[in-house]
Amino acid sequence: MKKYINFKILFSFLAIGFIACDDNLDIEPEQNLSPEVATESPANIKTILNNIYGEARQSVSYGGGIGMASELLGNEGDLQWNGTFVQPGEYNEKALLADNSFVRDIWLNAYEIGNQVNIVLDNLDVFDDEEDRATTEGEAKFLRGLAYFDLVRLFAKPYVPGQANTQLAVPIILEPVLDASIITYPARNTVDEVYAQVLSDLNDAYEMLPTSNGYFADKYTAKALLARVHLQRGEFAQARDAANEVIEDSGASLTATFADAFNNAENSTEDLFAMQVTSQDASGNSWNLYWAGRDFGGRVGNPDISILSPHYAKYDDPNDDRANFFYTTSRGVATTKWQNQFGNIPVIRLAEMYLIRAETNQRLGTTVGATPLEDINLLRARANATLFTAVTLEIILAERQRELAFEGFALFDAKRLGRNIGEIAFNADRLVLPVPLREMDSNPNLVQNPGY
Repeated sequence: MKKYINFKILFSFLAIGFIACDDNLDIEPEQNLSPEVATESPANIKTILNNIYGEARQSVSYGGGIGMASELLGNEGDLQWNGTFVQPGEYNEKALLADNSFVRDIWLNAYEIGNQVNIVLDNLDVFDDEEDRATTEGEAKFLRGLAYFDLVRLFAKPYVPGQANTQLAVPIILEPVLDASIITYPARNTVDEVYAQVLSDLNDAYEMLPTSNGYFADKYTAKALLARVHLQRGEFAQARDAANEVIEDSGASLTATFADAFNNAENSTEDLFAMQVTSQDASGNSWNLYWAGRDFGGRVGNPDISILSPHYAKYDDPNDDRANFFYTTSRGVATTKWQNQFGNIPVIRLAEMYLIRAETNQRLGTTVGATPLEDINLLRARANATLFTAVTLEIILAERQRELAFEGFALFDAKRLGRNIGEIAFNADRLVLPVPLREMDSNPNLVQNPGY
């Protein structure tokens, strides 16, 4: 049985009591908690922490919104948008408006996560148990690092290894806001500054988290995300070593079949971090909503995001299970990865760690943990694809596309590899999300991204 609970008790209560009113009417609703009560005990702080996972699982973010932005912005002919919503269509056309509500909600949700993390971190003194405190702090910092990592990848020009990355990213906010009447106007930090915060949070999380933590983030969850961050920054030795540690020490293992890695009611053996979905909150699973056919919980586009024939050319073996992981609907072809509307949402899979280790070993001419050939053939054997006798960097990157297709990597991989998307340069203004219009209208210290 899932231990995850999706609390939505926060944060309406945080504003209560801050609005001046007549004493006779100054009555706190019984169903709400004051900020002082909400943060007075370890149990209450853990309730807030648990709610942060619920925020992260929202459809606009790790429930599929971020992944959809990456896949449609990174689409160069593999996908078709069939849906009725204008906003994802703007992703696919690479013609975004600053008032795009999907973009707005990614931004807002990330800062909701961040503020709740800051509240948790600001109230750790209520813990007497040092181990409990460390785990709570580690989970909170992992979630904040995760949120800022995707903010910087979406709202800023790409990180360029070996250069001063002074291009504007997003505001870093590390102080909690408990009083809605106190308004601040933060400016945007640089890409370097945001990445420094991400690395600080994730390294702290790694040191503080236990090796096992149920459905929540643990030490190897943080290390796996560090492998992803280092790869994005072109820090190949750090990415290799982090991925190798996860493979060797986490206790995770590849599922027996490729299909077994998806559509699971419980975490699979290779889930290093997954968002928990139940029948009570499945509407928040926008991976399923936009990628599945209507018979499996998808929208009227059936599916809204359809797979086109150019994608199939990426598979070099017709017997590869991944080449056949699709089903036909009345209006297109859907990926089977997101068929179960009640299935958990994998955020980090062990398969990605094998791909990172293979790529970085190949780039560095090393064989830490295994040879690149061994790692790639491990994934191919699991998918019943013909094994290679040798690999090159391009073969490894092609294998990455086959294994991780439609999981939110398209735009981010194009940017880190310097690969144009069709005729659009990988570092073009059109591939960077606009600062949401509501933020620009309310904060005079924000500067809009070029092209908007």
